[in-house]
Amino acid sequence: MIIKLDTSLFRLVRHKAETIKKTATPLTREQWITADRIVIAMMFAATIIAAIVF
Repeated sequence: MIIKLDTSLFRLVRHKAETIKKTATPLTREQWITADRIVIAMMFAATIIAAIVF
């Protein structure tokens, strides 16, 4: 027996909006240095916090 699907559900679904594809831009040297400093500072803070907790 073939079951007929309720097509009203398909009308409620919104159409996907077209997305604009973004191209990845490489980081500059200054951005890499800033990101590296942030990561090192976070690791240093995590080490201090872990030493206090444990």
